[in-house]
Amino acid sequence: MDPDDVDVIATQAADTLRRTLGSDPADVAVVLGSGWGDAADLIGQAEAEVALADLPGFSAPSVAGHGGVVRRVRRGGRVALVFLGRTHLYEGRGVDAVAHTVRTAAAAGCSRVVLTNGCGGLNPAWQPGSVVLIADHLNLTGRSPLHGPEFVDLTDLYSSRLRAIALDVDPTLPQGVYAQLPGPHYETPAEIRMLGTLGADLVGMSTALEAIAARAAGLEVLGLSLVTNAAAGITDAALDHAEVLASGQQAAHRLGTLLGGIVERM
Repeated sequence: MDPDDVDVIATQAADTLRRTLGSDPADVAVVLGSGWGDAADLIGQAEAEVALADLPGFSAPSVAGHGGVVRRVRRGGRVALVFLGRTHLYEGRGVDAVAHTVRTAAAAGCSRVVLTNGCGGLNPAWQPGSVVLIADHLNLTGRSPLHGPEFVDLTDLYSSRLRAIALDVDPTLPQGVYAQLPGPHYETPAEIRMLGTLGADLVGMSTALEAIAARAAGLEVLGLSLVTNAAAGITDAALDHAEVLASGQQAAHRLGTLLGGIVERM
């Protein structure tokens, strides 16, 4: 994607969403990451959907567990755009393709975004199936979604106000620091020990770049991680993407109920 065209293409995608999903303004966007897809039906009443590949600037997801559609969902008095799938940096489409979802959400009129992911956990107390609020992140991709001298304050990137809303829905949610690495390979045990020294509690291959782009676009950001497995070396278990999807299936009811409650209270 040409850096000079990112805002134009996001606007075109937002216009297509309005034509295909209806003109009711959306309050919030929800991006469902690995393991979260089975929760989609529980967020609210689905009113319409369109394939991501039919929107300017988007491609069909290439990762198992990403549904490849955008839905307009109504929950109480709120309208949400629910993106079932995302583009990852390791897919080779560039950083702008990674950020395109949140830029489109902003162009469509959303003021808030909920970014979800499946991740490895460094804290042994957080068993697979645990949901953790992202309080901060470490962007270890070596990349930024911003172009030129676009200086964006990230002090409260993961909104303390929105985290308070999430805790109102589920007071048991812990909070932690998420580290994004480029992927697609999983980390080595030595890398996990390094991440723990740096202050990471969670590790994955998404979210941080999207969160930066969302803040730059004026969106308030909430991040939620589903711990799908212990990070490398925390246990003797091998890492497998099938485990990510299985953890999401087992936790689907809780995830959908949590997201629906958050959307309704926003």
